[in-house]
Amino acid sequence: MRTLSHESLTVYQRSIEFVAWASGLCEANQRITGEIQGQFKRAFISIPLNIAEGSGKQSGKDQCRFYDMARGSALECGACLDVMIAMQLLSPETIRPGKALLIEIVAMLTALAKSVAPNQTREDSESYNSPQ
Repeated sequence: MRTLSHESLTVYQRSIEFVAWASGLCEANQRITGEIQGQFKRAFISIPLNIAEGSGKQSGKDQCRFYDMARGSALECGACLDVMIAMQLLSPETIRPGKALLIEIVAMLTALAKSVAPNQTREDSESYNSPQ
């Protein structure tokens, strides 16, 4: 069976894994409702959609723009998970698998964006690491 070009991207496959994990998290935790649930769902759905759209663009600059949007959505998902912990809706242990996937997704999207548009100006994500 033939596949679409984005389906072969590892980052796309990982983003679909994250969608499945995040969707299951929302279903299993009925306390996740309202605005935070809506924001989280929009963000986690946006990741694979932007990856797919970006992979279909002809120019590296256009591809990079969509990969950067997907990366932003992945970072937003991480923030949503942090907010849910702050709201005492989830525990840090509960979100650990999702955060691990997000770290992998963000790293892959950063590398992918750099590979298709190497001359784009970007901040180094290392500067945002929290002190140990």
